[in-house]
Amino acid sequence: MKFGGTSVATLPRWQNIRELVASRRAEGARVLVVVSALTGITDALKQLCGEGEQDKRKAAAGAIAQRHYDLLEHMQLALPDTLGSRLSDLAGLAANGPAPRGELAWQAQVQAHGELMSSALGAAFLSHSGLPTQWLDARECLAAVALPNQNERTRLLSAMVEAKPDPALNARLAALGEVFITQGFIAREQHGRTVLLGRGGSDTSAAYFGALLKAQRVEIWTDVAGMFTANPRQVPGARLLQRLDYEEAQEIASTGAKVLHPRCLSPLRDPRVPLLIKDTNRPELDGTVIGPEVRAHAPSVKAISARKGITLVSMESVGMWQQVGFLADVFAQFKQHGLSVDLIGSAETNVTVSLDPTENLLDSDAIAALASDLAKVCRVKVIAPCAAITLVGRGMRSLLHTLSGVLAEFGQLRVHLITQSSNNLNLTFVVDEEVVDKLLPHLHDLLIAAGALRTDESALFGPSWQALYGGGEAPDAAPAWWRGPQRQRLLELAAEATPRYVYHLPTVRQQARELKSLAAVDRLHYAVKANTHPAILATLAAEGFAFECVSPGELEAVAAIVPESVPLLFTPNFAPRRDYVSALATRATVTLDAMYPLERWGELFRGHEIVLRVDLGRGLGHHEKVRTGGSGSKFGLPLDQLSTFLQLADAHGVTVRGLHAHLGSGVLDAAHWGEVYAQLSSLAERIGSVAFLNIGGGLGVPSHPGEVRLDVAELDRVLREVKAAYPHYQLWMEPGRYLVADAGVLLARATQQKGKGAFRYLGIDTGMNSLIRPALYDAWHEIINLSRLDEPATALYQVVGPICESGDVLGTDRRLPEAQEDDVILIAQAGAYGKVMSSHYNLRDEADEVVIDA
Repeated sequence: MKFGGTSVATLPRWQNIRELVASRRAEGARVLVVVSALTGITDALKQLCGEGEQDKRKAAAGAIAQRHYDLLEHMQLALPDTLGSRLSDLAGLAANGPAPRGELAWQAQVQAHGELMSSALGAAFLSHSGLPTQWLDARECLAAVALPNQNERTRLLSAMVEAKPDPALNARLAALGEVFITQGFIAREQHGRTVLLGRGGSDTSAAYFGALLKAQRVEIWTDVAGMFTANPRQVPGARLLQRLDYEEAQEIASTGAKVLHPRCLSPLRDPRVPLLIKDTNRPELDGTVIGPEVRAHAPSVKAISARKGITLVSMESVGMWQQVGFLADVFAQFKQHGLSVDLIGSAETNVTVSLDPTENLLDSDAIAALASDLAKVCRVKVIAPCAAITLVGRGMRSLLHTLSGVLAEFGQLRVHLITQSSNNLNLTFVVDEEVVDKLLPHLHDLLIAAGALRTDESALFGPSWQALYGGGEAPDAAPAWWRGPQRQRLLELAAEATPRYVYHLPTVRQQARELKSLAAVDRLHYAVKANTHPAILATLAAEGFAFECVSPGELEAVAAIVPESVPLLFTPNFAPRRDYVSALATRATVTLDAMYPLERWGELFRGHEIVLRVDLGRGLGHHEKVRTGGSGSKFGLPLDQLSTFLQLADAHGVTVRGLHAHLGSGVLDAAHWGEVYAQLSSLAERIGSVAFLNIGGGLGVPSHPGEVRLDVAELDRVLREVKAAYPHYQLWMEPGRYLVADAGVLLARATQQKGKGAFRYLGIDTGMNSLIRPALYDAWHEIINLSRLDEPATALYQVVGPICESGDVLGTDRRLPEAQEDDVILIAQAGAYGKVMSSHYNLRDEADEVVIDA
């Protein structure tokens, strides 16, 4: 059990340690406690080493001693002999200075006293508290080894230990007692000198002891519950990583996570000793377990991490291509200057490397000296300050197809270097340092939305930082309606027939009323294409919604259900002339999004007021097929054609009364609609005849566990802010999926199972003919075995349908209970773009529809 500086600095913390050690003893385990120096003591010892005057060194040693006397007083303990001798030794070292031993050896011996003193104090406290504890000198157990290319500084201040299971040490300790306390950070080299283990040395010491004793486990006790999917100080929604293998944990630690030093994992691999990270103040939390590779899980990004202060060195030589020895020459310069290279990228005439400040002593003089020597063999360019953003996860190459939305974000930045690790565990982007703080939370959200960070795997991903430390999850994360009393009703409906869509009207009303709370919005239109069921149309009409239609068929369906007083919008795209003729004969307001209708059929629109849909030049959304802006999208009039369009409108007596823009679907950032609103308002000022602005829909519906919900209150604030600047325009929106997705489920039955290589397939009695969204644009829907909702999810399935297409996959790598034939399988969030996009492909029957209004 290793405890860091904050965990050993006060009496209450030591009382925690006593309870934790006692709990492990109650399990029947013998316990070795490894401690760091008291918080601030290591820095104070380093400062002492930097003092040139004896009196200042002695004063510094006295202040350090006083910290320990104060803690002893709080503990109501007399000065133990072990601590007294350590304090005496420190006073002597301070008085004598480095001369007798040499500067570096003296520094190592002085700095070692932090752990020697804290462990002596801890042994006295634990023994006095009724837990007899033996003090153990780590230097008698940990022997440093000399490595090639080590200089005197690294041998003494950043030493390495080769730790292999030592049965003799295990037996010796067993004969001495049940509880021991020793020091982190220190060891002894072959000449008997005290050495330090460098940054993270206490974690590493615990791992060395764990390997030597082949421990049941190593526990690292710190101030957080474990490793998270991102730095939780930057990303409150970061999820606890409950299980990692050694390699993944090491990558996360080495690419930016501070909770664990990467050096501490290597000693544990061969003896396969698991490591557990726990919170000293919240021991009831599960923490992170790190052990041998877990192969029974689907590939997933486990974390996104960032390191600042990165320096890039770009080296270019026209004659580099196939030039023997060029790399040897340039890397010899790095060795000469004692600099360790991290990332490497190469091209025909260029090699670029990164220098990480956590592993190098980087300053302007060191970089200048390196550049000067490199200039003798190549052209040199230094780029700083940079930051490295790294995605970590086993099987990274197999995840690339899911990362398109994430990679697109980097397309808007200056990316200096991209590397993919040879061990297939990480993908790293080096960008300007200034963008990292805002970019990291956004990328974390995108990884969840893309399904690359598999938060549905509850065995791997635990609660969020916000849930653990920030007062719980947001209050709107309520259980889905189908998990409650309606479950039995759904099972009964499935017993009658499957496949079957079921819609829950109370959920539709709830979503509608949430959007009606947007004070800035003057009119909400329901995007009918999402779901045309008559009961849903009638429900939304009763809630005060207008309707947006994209075809004459939708106009007819709505007109048959809703009162004549309800406003309608007609927003077609590449529609034939007859569609416009039909729409102009109704009460609908017609939208145009191209010049062609005015150029060729201008007289058709004479005297009419229209809405103009413009393309603002960019698209958004979770997949390229739901992005409806930019030159790659067929929607909207390009802004460079706006003047010509307005001239055509004037020529035909057509009034542009409204402007419309819709950039894509699945957007969860409230600021997006404020930007669209502001841009349309600015355009409207140029046009003069505009009375209302339609900022579209696309309000995202979170599907993955932990995905951030759209903040409707924040959306209202953003919209009200823009409206204050442009109060003379009415504001319209046209949500669709947001209103009905969560209200609908698709019920099916399990048919067959098949094992094939590493995959297990679970067949159900419908597929892409009923729900094409997963095949069409990689949409992710939660899939539940409703018959076995309360059973443990132990099987990893590919959920497939009966359609003769390779794309007939409704869910990949889904963790479900072991299924049986005829189990009822529920596919969630199927209330939008489900039934309306279904077909009779393969002449399969379509799913019928049932409405629940209770």
